[in-house]
Amino acid sequence: MAIPTLAAADGTTLPAIGLGTYRLTGSGGVDAIGHAIRVGYRLLDSAVNYENEGAVGRAARSAGDVRDELVVTSKLPGRHHRYAEALTTIEESVFRTGLDRIDLYLIHWPNPKVGLYVEAWKALIEARERGLVRHIGLSNFLPEHVDRLVSETGVAPLVNQIEVHPYFPQQEALDYHRERGILVQGWSPLGRGNDLQENPVITEIAAAHGVTPAQVILAWHVARQVIPLPKAASPQRQQENLAVFDVALTEAEIEVITALGRPDGRLAGQDPAVYEEF
Repeated sequence: MAIPTLAAADGTTLPAIGLGTYRLTGSGGVDAIGHAIRVGYRLLDSAVNYENEGAVGRAARSAGDVRDELVVTSKLPGRHHRYAEALTTIEESVFRTGLDRIDLYLIHWPNPKVGLYVEAWKALIEARERGLVRHIGLSNFLPEHVDRLVSETGVAPLVNQIEVHPYFPQQEALDYHRERGILVQGWSPLGRGNDLQENPVITEIAAAHGVTPAQVILAWHVARQVIPLPKAASPQRQQENLAVFDVALTEAEIEVITALGRPDGRLAGQDPAVYEEF
């Protein structure tokens, strides 16, 4: 199926839904990712810290004529923010995938206490100029981090991948990125280890539309122009997730889902202002 796209300020488009690949590793991961490509997924999200760039690359190389339609993504870990280390890490990511380039490369976390994310960003810019990657972006960056990058380098990210789900809707962050033409991807869009999919608000809306709670949540993301990245290994779940574009939520339904947001809604308390991941 053809997936709708969203456009950034520079006109670059990304699919309106992607496949999260965390823990999709080894031959089983290759099979799951390969099936996802065959049923229509074109945005594949990975990271150095997921330890599955090889599986994602293998599936992408086996995709045949659709390889140029794929947006293979990886992310730079915090331990390699220094300029030279970052460039080497990006090269190794490309080598592990076995591809001639990675389509989208992100800084995984800003790690502001370390304070090297501008250095890392300059390395991503260089990697793009060298053709190692096509597009560059961020993950888990707060507006003040983004502002500093743009101020010091003049280069804005294509995308910022942040935690978004009904318990943590991030409306202010969405407004900030939309005003600047930066696309937003949402990680853990269905929640993780909580009762989100059993919440009565979600289940009642799902029953009214004759769809699953997960489909309602993903349709909420799509309606808010957030690119959700649900992980799905099973063929059935992969296809269910792609069917969200047929779910037309009303404005009232979108608002009541957004109202589920909580001040402590982060899944694991990972506030980018203080959280560090290496």
